[in-house]
Amino acid sequence: MNTNTVKKYTLENVDCAGCAAKIEKGLNNLDGVEYASFDFASQTLHLQADNIDDAIKHIKKIEPAVEARPYKQQYTTNSSASVFAKDNWLSFEVVALLSAVALLGNQLLLEERLHRLPIFQLEFILALAAYLLAGWNVLTGAFKTIRRGVLFDENVLMVIATCGAFAIHAYAEAIGVMIFFKIGEMLQNRAVNNSRKSIRGLLASRPSVAFLKTPVGLQEVAPEKVKVNDVIVVKPGEKIPLDGEVINGNSFVDLSALTGESVPVKVKEGDTVLAGAISTTGAIIIKVSRLFTESSIAKVMELVENATARKARTEKFITSFARYYTPAVVAIAAGVASIPPLVFDASFDVWLYRALVMLVISCPCALVVSIPLGYFAGIGRASRRGILVKGSNYIDALNDVKTVVFDKTGTLTQGVFKVREVISKSGWSKPEILELAAAAELHSTHPIAVSILKALSDTGRKLDEPKISNHINHTGKGVSVQYGKYSVMVGNNRILNPESMSHGESEFDDTVVHVVVDNAYAGYITVGDELKSDTEEAIVQLRKLGISHISMLTGDSEKTAGKIAKQLQLDDYHAGLLPEDKVEKFEELVHSRRGKTVFVGDGINDAPVLARSDVGVAMGGLGSDAAIETADVVLMTDSPLKLAESISISKKTRRIVWQNIILAFTVKAVFLTMGALGFATMWEAVFADVGTALLAVANSSRILRG
Repeated sequence: MNTNTVKKYTLENVDCAGCAAKIEKGLNNLDGVEYASFDFASQTLHLQADNIDDAIKHIKKIEPAVEARPYKQQYTTNSSASVFAKDNWLSFEVVALLSAVALLGNQLLLEERLHRLPIFQLEFILALAAYLLAGWNVLTGAFKTIRRGVLFDENVLMVIATCGAFAIHAYAEAIGVMIFFKIGEMLQNRAVNNSRKSIRGLLASRPSVAFLKTPVGLQEVAPEKVKVNDVIVVKPGEKIPLDGEVINGNSFVDLSALTGESVPVKVKEGDTVLAGAISTTGAIIIKVSRLFTESSIAKVMELVENATARKARTEKFITSFARYYTPAVVAIAAGVASIPPLVFDASFDVWLYRALVMLVISCPCALVVSIPLGYFAGIGRASRRGILVKGSNYIDALNDVKTVVFDKTGTLTQGVFKVREVISKSGWSKPEILELAAAAELHSTHPIAVSILKALSDTGRKLDEPKISNHINHTGKGVSVQYGKYSVMVGNNRILNPESMSHGESEFDDTVVHVVVDNAYAGYITVGDELKSDTEEAIVQLRKLGISHISMLTGDSEKTAGKIAKQLQLDDYHAGLLPEDKVEKFEELVHSRRGKTVFVGDGINDAPVLARSDVGVAMGGLGSDAAIETADVVLMTDSPLKLAESISISKKTRRIVWQNIILAFTVKAVFLTMGALGFATMWEAVFADVGTALLAVANSSRILRG
């Protein structure tokens, strides 16, 4: 069993998407590397290897200019150290490019006079100087590529094409292509970096300071240095730096960084608050409950950071396709340059020029850059809306969903139960039935148990806790305890079956909790739950998005489940299920339906079904560790309507990604054909290459806009 952990590194100076693909492939082919995934959009390498140091050194052999540094989370967008702030245009590069433009202009203005001079005098000197100034880094990049034994990348293609143009005395076009290629490359890098910064803006909510309460007053410290049970002060307008409990004060807090919802929520003494929220109206004093690394905002950010390591099939296909596409185009261009002159006695210069045009067009950057950027934008958009998608592959899977299966309690319903009625039998009083049930449920955190304990508290009665002993949990049935001299069993109908007890009632509108005392039926408690406010709208929106089958699996009674299923107009439902029964019923649904299947549950209790589904979606709540660990997608607001929104975002992402693919293929196919037939020059070829990449990157950024 492999015990290596996945480590993250920031790779600097990776400005070419093709280079990113080569690094990833080279590492995965290296002995001892279990897993390597490089995300060009965030410039983050996820690496798992027997010898990490050797793997990092191997990157230098693949791309000598690349620097690998241990990954550090940098969530603010104004940090000059951030790799995402690297959008400055190097002064030397700009000066060299402007000088090349000036020399090209002089050559074009003096072209007639220069033609009268010997070919290797002023005209050639000016052309060569302009060419070297415009393409010095392209030439050095091509040399390094060839030295490593790699024959085809964008730098090599540009050098072959422009040197060929020089050979047939097309100086102006050779220089012009190199100039416009460099301008396009700079614009493309700037566009990509702007998209990165825009995406990373959603993580700018990272708290940077905490005001720690000490015997000598408030001390400004980094959130990472605050310990559990320390007390911190948050003033109006400040970000809450750590999870904790309000012990003094009240305020409205803005949770939009965590949930995507802009409506502030009021908190008061005793309420839980989460890191990343903003206290908007008042000062509050908080007792810290978790370290910063375990806080909600830290986990949200970690999930977003790691999401792009799980690549969609489209990304993997395009990366593989690019490796074969470019050599194929080079082979075709070689055929265009050689076959017509040899077979048809055509002009070699004419057909060589056409082949060179095809080489300029062939670079697949538009595909390799824009597609992962599109998925990254989709994940960023979802995160802004309180939807954590753990990988690009789940964006693709959500797009193909046709069946949605919901858990009931806490998913479709609020999960906040309230005791509606207490019915006593066999001479017991209602307060006694409630007290006995509360004694059995004392150690349970289930919402039904909480409602019974609250109902007892509301009556003013208290449990005699020392009398409670021999607590036993009967999975899927209920619980039993010894309460003083009484043996008490509390649970659903299944807890009565072994004793063949009759309770005199066959159906209930609400969830029912039976109470058995000394093996005799003593009464029952009905507990009610309400649908969430947006559940019905969520079902409507899912239908509009093309979900053909919506089902519900629940351990609740048949009548309660049927009532909810009818109200929501679900296609079917299955009630009275144990956890293992849910898996069995879910398997039946999967085999009977087409398309991907989603299961939506409220955390660890639904883990078996979440693991079995194509996409497991958890109602994460605010800070629900179990849900975040279990599912593929986490809805941070516990809102079923967010499921519809996540599917909508996935469809928009897929649509834009395919627009980019079709755009790139169409433009390149048209210009390759025009180049082969002589209808396109190198000027058009530059547009087909760089222009298409810029359009694709700009199109990808639309995903971030709602």
